[in-house]
Amino acid sequence: EISKACSLRECSLHAGVDGARFLSVHVEMSMGAPSVNAFPLYNYEWTSWFNVDHPGGRGDYEQLEAIRFYYKSRVCAVPRALEARTTDWVPARETGETVHADPTVGFWCLNEEQGPERNCSNYAVRFLCPKGGFAVNECPALCGQIGMQLRYRKCQSTSVPCIGSKVEAECRLKCVMGHVNADCDACMCENHMVLGSVRGQEDCLCLCVWVMEALYHLFSEKLHVSSNPESKIRREGQTAAFCCKVAGTPPPDTYQWFHNNSLLERQTENTLVVKYLQAEQAGEYYCRASGPSGAIKTKPATLRVIGMGFSSLTPTPESNPIRLPHDCFQNSTNSSYYDVGKCPPRTCAGQLDSGIRCKDKVSYCCGVAKMEEKQLQCQGYQLPTMVVTKCGCQKCVDTKSVVYGRAVAADNGEPMRFGHIFMNGVRIGRSGYKGTFSVQVPPETERLVLTFVDNMQKFINTTKVLPFNSKGGAVYHEIKLLRKKPPVIISSIETNTFELGEVEGQEAMVQLQIPPHSFYTQSGEVYTGTVNASVTFLDPRDVSTAAAAQSDLNFVGDEGDTLPLRTYGMFSVDFRSGDSNEPLNAGEVKVFLDSAQVTMPNHLDNMKLWSLNPETGLWEEEGSLQMERKKRGKREERTFLIGNMEIRERRLFNLDVPENRRCYVKVRAFRSERFLPSEQVEGVVVSLINMEPTAGFSTNPRAWGRFDSVITGPNGACLPAFCDDQKADAYTAFVMANLGGEELEAVSSNPKLNPNLIGVPQPYLGKLNYKRTDHDDNRLKKTAFSINVAKPSPNTAEEVNGPIYAFEGLKECEEAPFSAAHFRFSRVEGDRYDYNTVPFNEDDPMSWTEDYLSWWPKPMEYRACYIKVKISSPHELNVRSRNMGGTHPKTVGQLYGLRDTRSIRDRDHGLGSTVSAVCVEFKCSGMLYDQERVDRTLVKIIPQGSCKRDHVNTMLQEYLVNHLPLAVNNDTNEFTMLAPLDPLGHNYGIYTVTDQDPRTAKEIALGRCFDGTSDGTSRVMKSNEGVALTFTCGDREVTRQSVFQSIQGAQAQAGSSVVRGESKQGRRRQRGSNASRNSRRRSTRDPTGRRTKSQTVNAYAN
Repeated sequence: EISKACSLRECSLHAGVDGARFLSVHVEMSMGAPSVNAFPLYNYEWTSWFNVDHPGGRGDYEQLEAIRFYYKSRVCAVPRALEARTTDWVPARETGETVHADPTVGFWCLNEEQGPERNCSNYAVRFLCPKGGFAVNECPALCGQIGMQLRYRKCQSTSVPCIGSKVEAECRLKCVMGHVNADCDACMCENHMVLGSVRGQEDCLCLCVWVMEALYHLFSEKLHVSSNPESKIRREGQTAAFCCKVAGTPPPDTYQWFHNNSLLERQTENTLVVKYLQAEQAGEYYCRASGPSGAIKTKPATLRVIGMGFSSLTPTPESNPIRLPHDCFQNSTNSSYYDVGKCPPRTCAGQLDSGIRCKDKVSYCCGVAKMEEKQLQCQGYQLPTMVVTKCGCQKCVDTKSVVYGRAVAADNGEPMRFGHIFMNGVRIGRSGYKGTFSVQVPPETERLVLTFVDNMQKFINTTKVLPFNSKGGAVYHEIKLLRKKPPVIISSIETNTFELGEVEGQEAMVQLQIPPHSFYTQSGEVYTGTVNASVTFLDPRDVSTAAAAQSDLNFVGDEGDTLPLRTYGMFSVDFRSGDSNEPLNAGEVKVFLDSAQVTMPNHLDNMKLWSLNPETGLWEEEGSLQMERKKRGKREERTFLIGNMEIRERRLFNLDVPENRRCYVKVRAFRSERFLPSEQVEGVVVSLINMEPTAGFSTNPRAWGRFDSVITGPNGACLPAFCDDQKADAYTAFVMANLGGEELEAVSSNPKLNPNLIGVPQPYLGKLNYKRTDHDDNRLKKTAFSINVAKPSPNTAEEVNGPIYAFEGLKECEEAPFSAAHFRFSRVEGDRYDYNTVPFNEDDPMSWTEDYLSWWPKPMEYRACYIKVKISSPHELNVRSRNMGGTHPKTVGQLYGLRDTRSIRDRDHGLGSTVSAVCVEFKCSGMLYDQERVDRTLVKIIPQGSCKRDHVNTMLQEYLVNHLPLAVNNDTNEFTMLAPLDPLGHNYGIYTVTDQDPRTAKEIALGRCFDGTSDGTSRVMKSNEGVALTFTCGDREVTRQSVFQSIQGAQAQAGSSVVRGESKQGRRRQRGSNASRNSRRRSTRDPTGRRTKSQTVNAYAN
């Protein structure tokens, strides 16, 4: 009790739901700013866990009153804090759910606050209670006045009973906070002060609950970049501002700015403002932040300064040849390609306001300012196409970036079902039953770090740094998870040793040795019971484990640079108490690395132990390893690198050395084996596995040292790799490429090298020793190649132009022209041809522009539609969809685009089967870009050859009849419909998927169409499931005119007579001022799993 002379101002209690070791309260003082000091918690202890309610009904209520009713006096009168977790041992702060906590009331979670179709998890709670109370001195103030009490405390350790005979040993007392005194019997916490204030009640009698806020953190957090400065374009005389945001504990206290690597004087804030810009101030700017917890540099931002009167872009479009239909060969150019032009994907100055901001309010990009319609003369018809004639500076198209994929076991592909996905310590999603996941990248994200947590505890927690396309669109990643080792029961009062090595027939690489009495609980108490111990080792001698490597093996050096590591093994530890299964920490763990596994002399001196920060994805140094000789039982004496570590919150460790011999490898991906510049594919994940130096030079050539992935852009990708300038074959690497889960094919190296196809001239190609994976065994996949990463010699002419670039030549690599040497991948295409009247590059969502005839009418929302057609024919046939405006006055009768796809045999019908099926894309009905009026797309499905329509899905036909107008279907050789507005489903033979990325939408819709279901997926065509149309086709008569020619012969009639109730006069549309760049999309999957050489260009040959 406090005397009547006290006056309570404000005391707000905050529950420690994050499991912190400190109680937290914000105390507001009347005199000046709030002032609260830290106070250690050695006089407090946690209760056992309580779970008195379940999340049924309105939610989960773990109320203190109910807990006391069931458990009587097991909770103190005034708990100081509470901690909450789910029954799956996920801390409340990591679930992503909205929860409430108050130590004096309890914990509760309401189902209605969790969003649609989601309920609260089942929670358990525990409370922090004092081991013994402490008196409160009288407040010196009189009633109605404000006073302050000071309380000084000395932290005393809890005595630990001695087990066994007394021996002289080093001090083993562990202090959660502070430091151990000379006698090893107390934890000294100096200058810790508790401040508080009280508010008067009616009789000025109240109880002051002393709670502390920890301003000092036990473990400092390394600095990491939250936001990099943004590149800008300005005109002379204008102002530019650059900002960097760096977080850490403690935060940085010094900022420095650099311009073209030169330090700028008197610029010590996290914001740099450059006024009255001149041409010489253009270049790169970056920030370096430093403080007690280290230093770090941001990525550089580029400043372009445009002279007065000069344009920030070139209005003349770049060349952009597109492939035309096979029967549209252009005699004037002697080519099947036609240049439609495109505007380069660059930023421009635009109309900027005078505000000084870190990020420009509006972003401007080079876009289409003017387009013209051209009529191309084909065989018997004219093909309309839009040609870019002028570029201008416009507002950039808003896009969204997405990463998606599957999380599966590295050993057998077992999916991580219903696992949690965390970012920055917050749960942002879950994996599906098949391990699938999709995550939208938050705006301003520079480095996407995700942690995958398995609820079933089959796999270790896996942190990945996932590349994504900052320009928008979706990128596919397959997350390989390492299976968790089954736990073994050990005694905490004995010495325990773990041998780590996963390669059969070879010595263990690493030993972990845990002395007795090294385990302690989360609250700091020494644990003396049995321990369930699981230690999982990733062995780099097994090349197949490379894809399961955690993070991206980078760390931040002393000067703030992000630098690479080379691994000698990773291990994940999980120690839990045998009685309550609570996580345990371990101190003074010894790590032994067999020096025989490290034969590079400089690595022996530089070997360090690292732990992974799961929020930044960066490795942080735990300590160095020292050489020591040690006997292993009766075996020979061996030499080990030995280090010490303590296992606390972080449970993933790495034995690594920094490596400074670095280069970049240039790789491009293409849509076909033509390897044309216009057919480059963006968004491909290209990965490189760095292998150990070859036998005789350094060490075992089968071991890997590093794994990196990069996304291809409009100019390919540059992959980091270790290299050597003295010996060409010192370092080797495997390179592979993946797009949407499909592996791309590398250029063949057998029976002989073809430099023109590979993309690298001789003799440099021979020095690099290029080999595709099937070089010596044609039964192996063709989807990767190996090279010697030989650092280029600046004195050798053929080596200075790629494909290997020195580390300081990253910009040269990224901006290298197409003529420069590079390695190549091509996509295994199916028989498909796409034509859009208004060109659009589906690899680059920012290339979308406004036009009534755009195939995709709305950016950031792409709707893919497919119809399934069954063919009875002795041959596989091509089927075309012809898509025109149907009901919108500005597009009626005008062509949106064409889609040609070849049918696929149903494997279930045997090799001699005459049944095949095809999933044909058509343009979905819906709003056009102005979002004012819908258009029912007029779709014609036209099989090649002499075909007759046998059957139309009954439900589809009924839907079309009930949703007028109805298209005329007098010609039994084809099928015509006004595409449905509704996303129907497999019962109709129509498959519709909407996604933020066009490629993803197509991939999902095709998977469902192949499977014949509305929610499944398949890469094998099932011709009897979910069919919309059935045709019977024979051999086409040689003299018969092409179907495409016949339907194009009278274009004016095509849009006027097929729709009942429409005017017979075709209307000209009003075009928007903009149009987009070109894209051709071919099949997103080859369901047969085999590459076919036939191309759609032969589909309509006469």
